[in-house]
Amino acid sequence: MNSLSTVLIIVGLFLLGGVYSFVKQKQSRSVVTVLALASALSLAAGVLRLDVWS
Repeated sequence: MNSLSTVLIIVGLFLLGGVYSFVKQKQSRSVVTVLALASALSLAAGVLRLDVWS
């Protein structure tokens, strides 16, 4: 696991926590959607960068 994939996964989890928090605060749906998309993209990029075979 390299450092960039670790950072991307941590950022994705941080943003996912923000999504949860914003939903609990009843923020606007568009803000939550953008945050959720950013979280999903960051997590996907981090997982895809994992070097599983070495």
